[in-house]
Amino acid sequence: MAVFGRKTRKLTTDEHTGFGSDPENYGGRFVSKDGSANVVKTGIPLFDQISWFHTLLQLPIWKFHLIILTVFVIINFLFASIYYVIGIEHLNGITAVSELEKFGQAYFFSAQTFTTVGYGHINPEGFLTSAIASIEALMGLLAFALATGLLYGRFSKPRAYLKFSHNALVTPFQGGLALMMRVAPFKNTTLTDAVAKITLGLKVKEKEKWVNKFYPLELEYDHVNVLTLSWTLVHIIDENSPLYGFSENDFKFKKGEVLVFLKAFDDMFSNNVVKRTSYTFDERFNSQK
Repeated sequence: MAVFGRKTRKLTTDEHTGFGSDPENYGGRFVSKDGSANVVKTGIPLFDQISWFHTLLQLPIWKFHLIILTVFVIINFLFASIYYVIGIEHLNGITAVSELEKFGQAYFFSAQTFTTVGYGHINPEGFLTSAIASIEALMGLLAFALATGLLYGRFSKPRAYLKFSHNALVTPFQGGLALMMRVAPFKNTTLTDAVAKITLGLKVKEKEKWVNKFYPLELEYDHVNVLTLSWTLVHIIDENSPLYGFSENDFKFKKGEVLVFLKAFDDMFSNNVVKRTSYTFDERFNSQK
């Protein structure tokens, strides 16, 4: 620990990470394992913090479909309730006897109106019922246009189909030690001009005060022309490394995190894609190949 304490005064820090220096606000890690920022915003109402467009584009596919189905069911349930309250007699073609069956037929009439299918078996009668059906049809057109746009956006959004190794390694390398982690593409995409950057975040004592400091970790190779196979990112732990002199106890008891940023060019989309992850000192193995 003393070795690092002496060297931190001479090491170059990275002041442009976008993360704060106050360790009291540290929530266990700066970047989540999936690459998202581990940030909790306060002082703003919850719904003002959410970008619904970005949220719906980034949701897992099963959650996205579940939301679409849930919204569809709820909207039709609300309109079916309106038709039922106005009076089932204003819907021509209702043949049900029980109240539950009447509501069920009103619900399916609502679904047909919302989707603009309109089989013709049931039709509205009277100004009020017809007006409500017209409003529902308009809402259906807008809702399906919105859902179609979101679905297309999910398919057309450029993504970095890359997977990082679950753990980082501190392992023997060229007569010394090196920090290593591996990344590999897992889909049939072509990524070119891949560039990687690794930053070390540490809680250190400076002027009798604990602060977060960030140090760039130099890579043996920080770019590859074509990323088709796995790529092992190697940071050699020599005299110029912030990790030089770290013991097992340092890794065990000191709060630290390795932030990994990778950017590449996707030929199919003609656009840059990015991927992020991080490794805390707990997610590191010693002396393993």
